[in-house]
Amino acid sequence: MSTVIAASFYKFVELPDYVALRAPLLAHCESCDVKGTILLAAEGINGTIAGAPQNVLAVLDFLRSDARLRDLEHKESFAPAVPFYRMKVRLKREIVAMGVPGLSPALMAGTYVKSEAWNALLDEPDVVVIDVRNDYEVSLGTFPGALNPCTRSFSELPEWLRQQPVLRDKPRVAMFCTGGIRCEKSTALLRSQGFAEVYHLQGGILKYLETIAEDRSRWQGECFVFDERVAVGPGLKPGHYELCRSCRQPIGEQEKASPFYVAGVSCSKCHTARDEIKKQGLRERQRQVELARRHNRPHIGVRQAAKKSAK
Repeated sequence: MSTVIAASFYKFVELPDYVALRAPLLAHCESCDVKGTILLAAEGINGTIAGAPQNVLAVLDFLRSDARLRDLEHKESFAPAVPFYRMKVRLKREIVAMGVPGLSPALMAGTYVKSEAWNALLDEPDVVVIDVRNDYEVSLGTFPGALNPCTRSFSELPEWLRQQPVLRDKPRVAMFCTGGIRCEKSTALLRSQGFAEVYHLQGGILKYLETIAEDRSRWQGECFVFDERVAVGPGLKPGHYELCRSCRQPIGEQEKASPFYVAGVSCSKCHTARDEIKKQGLRERQRQVELARRHNRPHIGVRQAAKKSAK
């Protein structure tokens, strides 16, 4: 069994002193040799970290030592290696950016539905089910019958919801996302607009895949995750996708068979988005990655270089 675990967590809670929390939290994570990203905002905390089990648990204990985070829940999955290259604690306006001022998910979120009860809710004829993730995430997998907003970013969702007459035709709405955080904001938005019966999958798709046996699962495909695992399947086992290092989109065997796919440089989704100068820089980065791999060294610039090339 792997000696590395990845832990994801979030909580909407008032943290007016979130700026002051950053430095001691980062120092503790680094002292525990844990890597990943944690976001802090006045509305709460959101993060995924990875490392040796005892080190990850030490960071979680540190977070829960704050009375406001005492009941912070987390989800664990095993990984063959730490799926992050560094530790970052970032200050944000929102821990998940929707861009709608005045929302209070801590007070207005919809009704939680546990994984064990989710299948029954999907079968209810008067429930409209919405996948609130972005289009590239939905393309890897979803629940059958769920509406796909086809959004490129979460901030596009409020406008999509506003334009859906089906939400007025059916009295009950059920939403799901990767880990639950986007659903809390989405259901809070609908409740603020007068919707009374709004539900969301507690713990998100990840909890469902962890909890529900494959022969009972309604999930089809894999679930995109925001780290080097790229996607996970039943039991949170690593999936079959990789990342295009140019555009950071998930790619499978079909995309890799495209004539536009060049490892580390381009795929069928982004081959026209880079000029030759940028492609040359990506080729050099890929050469350095392969050189580091041959010498069994991590190449910590992979993620940063990819982000810079996309700007």
